[in-house]
Amino acid sequence: MQLIDGKLTSQAIKQEIAAEVQQMAAQGQKKPHLAAILVGNDGGSETYVAAKIKACEEVGFNSSLIRFDASVTEAELLDAVKKLNEDADVDGFIVQLPLPKHISEEKVTEAIDPRKDVDGFHPQNLGRMITGAPAFVSATPQGIMELLKRYQIDTKGKHVVVIGRSNIVGRPMSILLSLKGTPGDATVTVCHSRTANLKELCLQADIIVAALGIPEFLKADMVKDGAVVIDVGTTRVASTETKSGWRLKGDVDFAGVSPKCSYITPVPGGVGPMTIVSLLMNTLKAAKKEIY
Repeated sequence: MQLIDGKLTSQAIKQEIAAEVQQMAAQGQKKPHLAAILVGNDGGSETYVAAKIKACEEVGFNSSLIRFDASVTEAELLDAVKKLNEDADVDGFIVQLPLPKHISEEKVTEAIDPRKDVDGFHPQNLGRMITGAPAFVSATPQGIMELLKRYQIDTKGKHVVVIGRSNIVGRPMSILLSLKGTPGDATVTVCHSRTANLKELCLQADIIVAALGIPEFLKADMVKDGAVVIDVGTTRVASTETKSGWRLKGDVDFAGVSPKCSYITPVPGGVGPMTIVSLLMNTLKAAKKEIY
């Protein structure tokens, strides 16, 4: 069993990005600029946005954070999106989800200029991804693809089972793995909470991507020997053993499943760090006008 170390891989990618930013500066080009809009003070969102700002500093990007109270109106938020769309200094930006219930996430996402949509959530980027055209790919699936590539995990002709069908992870993951390329060329089955024969399908899988948000859902009796397991889950569960009073749990029962695997991602330290570094990769592409 080999651990797929997302922390180590993300550090290597950050060094590559930092070197490229230094080269851009040496040629008189401006530093890439990533902006974030944060609404309210959700603990998970605060942590994630703080990590993004820190990552920007590490690679030499400019970053800015625009905060709103949870009481902000939809019109005010859409106006802030419009301003970032029009700001020539901002290369890419994200609106941190989830948003308060009185604001339509769909409306806000669709208001973002696809050329600055470094989260890869805009329908235009999703459409381009489906056809295999250059696109901003959402950060978590892109991070997983990068891990598969750098660990030289063969996906060609393999049976991949993706557990979860969200537009952020499950669906994009299934499309990326089925596209022509390396990694890619896989036969993909998408499973979800209504899948009747989930265990049977998982036992057929060469690669399992668990992205359903239920801690330790994937058990050892659902995984065949030698399978590759990618754990996307990050659920906070109460813990008396940590100072914070909680710990992160993945969707995979790591202790039970890992001995059966050829490769597996841990939680934390697997997919999580790759999500943030993927956002940096997208911002660099936006600054260099590589997609549009």
